[in-house]
Amino acid sequence: MKLTGSQIVIETLIEQGVTDVFGYPGGQVLNIYDALYASSDRINHILTAHEQGAAHAADGYARAKGTVGVVIATSGPGATNLVTGIANAMLDSVPMVAITGNVPTSLVGKDSFQEIDITGVTLPITKHNYFVNDVNELADCIREAFRIAKSGRPGPVLVDIPKDIQLASCEFTRQAVVSEFPEKTVKESKIEEAVRLINECERPYIYIGGGVMSRDLGKDVMALAEKIDGYIGCTFMGLSSVPDSYERFLGMQGMHGHYASSMANKQADLVIGVGVRFSDRATGNTQKYCKGAKIIHLDVDRAEINKNVIVDVGLIGDITDSLKRITEAAEKKSRPEWCAEVEKLKVQELEIDKSNAEKSTSVFPPHKVFDVINKYKNNDTVVATDVGQHQMWAAQYTDFECNRTFVSSGGLGTMGYGLGAAIGAQVATGKRSVLVTGDGSFGMNLNELATAVTYNLPVVIVLLNNGVLGMVRQWQTLFYGKRYSNTVLGRKTDFVLLAEAFGARGYRAKTPEEFDEAMKKAVAHNGPVVIDVLIEKDEFVLPMLPPGGSIEDIIVSIDKEGDDNE
Repeated sequence: MKLTGSQIVIETLIEQGVTDVFGYPGGQVLNIYDALYASSDRINHILTAHEQGAAHAADGYARAKGTVGVVIATSGPGATNLVTGIANAMLDSVPMVAITGNVPTSLVGKDSFQEIDITGVTLPITKHNYFVNDVNELADCIREAFRIAKSGRPGPVLVDIPKDIQLASCEFTRQAVVSEFPEKTVKESKIEEAVRLINECERPYIYIGGGVMSRDLGKDVMALAEKIDGYIGCTFMGLSSVPDSYERFLGMQGMHGHYASSMANKQADLVIGVGVRFSDRATGNTQKYCKGAKIIHLDVDRAEINKNVIVDVGLIGDITDSLKRITEAAEKKSRPEWCAEVEKLKVQELEIDKSNAEKSTSVFPPHKVFDVINKYKNNDTVVATDVGQHQMWAAQYTDFECNRTFVSSGGLGTMGYGLGAAIGAQVATGKRSVLVTGDGSFGMNLNELATAVTYNLPVVIVLLNNGVLGMVRQWQTLFYGKRYSNTVLGRKTDFVLLAEAFGARGYRAKTPEEFDEAMKKAVAHNGPVVIDVLIEKDEFVLPMLPPGGSIEDIIVSIDKEGDDNE
């Protein structure tokens, strides 16, 4: 059948199994939106308040659902407003297809109204991108964009379509959903090398990241841990891939990781990295990381092997296949001495937490916020965050039992990411999502509250309000002599009234009891709710590795002295 380029865009999206897209219309995508209108019974469009919010929503959708997220924007500022969201998806390996319009090809390069070279702008932050100058190639470009986005290490792909290509016509034939590019199978000799190290070690530590989450390999990792009598720790991006309740799971390690997990990583004589990058936030000083230990690294991306940490065995290729082959070949082991050591670390962690709790004079310490959230959320509830102290507290204290239930900006650390992502996750799952945010981050994209209200989306926004940029202030306290330069917000915003002005419900909580009551009301309401939770400005995220430090330098406790010199 003969279709216009705009119709081909929508038909190809539907062909590829897309049911929901996020975006914002404008002059150079009017034809695409016209085609979208004609197919609104087959594909759902969510109109956000800003293109950046749309990109974050597509990102959150992809993470929660495990499919490719799609965002549409017009040329010029519409396209450039996607950049932060695209970069965020790139650094966290999130499959996304961004479709932008552009000026007609006859006007390209002439500084036309709202013209921008968006393929040039996004070249460093996409897996690939396309400038389509022939309508006959349009459908295949979109298909290939989906294939690239979800293959290997996932990531964003941009397709830029000039307006005359949207208007042109050609024959269109529906095709099947594209499959991923086949992944390389690791050589048997490499598997044998890894298995030998596992059999010979005494203190194995399995270190998992976003690759385990995206491939849903939690059960496979647990099977390996059982067979070799090892323990599991994760990166920030690996959270939710293994249930918190699993007895061998020690939680997140690294800069703000759990004490037991970070120390077990340090004391291990073998680290088995699966789908991780060994990033600076997780390793600390790489020159001191796991000195004396052997390291095995399984990853689909060749560039990650030996990039940050030199490893003994690198297995590049299909990590699902490699993990299963290693587990089958490894000897069944019992390592009682290692288990006893790790159990002691768990006890030490509990003692540290208890000591810090006893020192606290706060009426409402952050961990109690998450006691209440855990009480009211379901195992399959997606918890999204913005970036800052609240993000780390969420990573430390939230109970995650199901994969893909933690949605947060890891690599780029994007303040303002959370609300769009929480909206995307809610649309993806059809279930209530929870956003944990701070007053600093929330102020960056709170306009997306209008989106949640317009579509009556059940998103509970838990706003940890301390009146400061908490994480930056924490660094200023510890490393900059308490010189609080521009981290005290001093804003007069009433977030309860703000929520009501947008059309949402708003509550305020100053104590755990008040927050419990607010959460009870929030989960009973089928729509967006903002809960303004007042906490003290000098609460710290602990443990913490100082910048450039290693596990030996871990800070587990701070004797805080009052300092109101701001």
